[in-house]
Amino acid sequence: MKYSIKLALSMVVLSLIFACSKSDDTDYFALDENLEVSIPANFPEMHYDISKNPPTKNGFELGKKLFYDGKLSSNGFISCGFCHEQRFAFTHHGHQFSHGIDDLEGTRNAPAVQNMAFQSQFSWDGGTSHLDLFPIIPITNEVEMGETISNVLTKLQADSEYQRLFASAFEDGSVNNENFFKALSQFMVMMISSNSKYDKYVRNEAGGEFSELEKEGLGVFETKCASCHKTDLFTDSAFRNNGLPPYPGINDLGRAAVSGSTADHYKFKVPSLRNVAVTAPYMHDGRFGSLASVLNFYNSGVQDSETLDPILKQNGRLGIALSTNEQEALVAFLQTLTDSEFLNDKRFAEY
Repeated sequence: MKYSIKLALSMVVLSLIFACSKSDDTDYFALDENLEVSIPANFPEMHYDISKNPPTKNGFELGKKLFYDGKLSSNGFISCGFCHEQRFAFTHHGHQFSHGIDDLEGTRNAPAVQNMAFQSQFSWDGGTSHLDLFPIIPITNEVEMGETISNVLTKLQADSEYQRLFASAFEDGSVNNENFFKALSQFMVMMISSNSKYDKYVRNEAGGEFSELEKEGLGVFETKCASCHKTDLFTDSAFRNNGLPPYPGINDLGRAAVSGSTADHYKFKVPSLRNVAVTAPYMHDGRFGSLASVLNFYNSGVQDSETLDPILKQNGRLGIALSTNEQEALVAFLQTLTDSEFLNDKRFAEY
């Protein structure tokens, strides 16, 4: 009789424990919710189809953890966040070329990670046209993260915390390729930079008052720069040869390495100018350390070639004629594109 009572009590306790555990899981899953993705009033339409991968609270947090995790590299140290630092608009500020595993050095400057959902091509040469596939490029690059996707997944699948996080973020709960890339995309989709002084100026918001020099710079920009740096994303996402002579010892063919076409020799993706004041050094090879150097180049350093963009070869002149006063005004304007809210947004900061 006593044994039966003890057994019954034990079964009740186990049932309660299981019920509580199940309830806790249910509550945890219930905490997941879709995150609002707002397109700024002055932005073009978003290119990424978020209906196929709507950002959620748990998916975003998983993507953030992956972004800052060295497990994605072969040596367990180099994370996405290693070369993409938030306070510099997720660039590798001060580094001409990306530094990766075993202190190896690449041949290109780390581009900014911002407003990615509005872009249609990724990497300097357009190595992929889908945001979900973009992480493959640095992860598998032998001098960046030097890892394989299968090895990354093996490490994540063996990690009990990641098992829980994937289960909380995706309906099937699988630690697989699709969910891995979707989580990273959810993090990047939310990384919208749209609250600079310039944005407030064009939206007539408080804090958007321009000085006379900044207004002059905006006028110069619209006349001489906006052909390539279009819309309030400040890029047309095209691939152009801007007249940079090949870097000594590095004959980077740019877009041609992807397309295989000689017509694409030395063409690189037009970068966004958002937060440009904090993303030095500049150009695909990081050869210029200041905005003044960049403007000096466009004024007097453009080199002719068969694939030089026609915009930079007009009226018998190479480059863009910029007086000293125009250059000063342009720098003042470009500084209004700095979005301090984005650079300090705790949602994107490493834990």
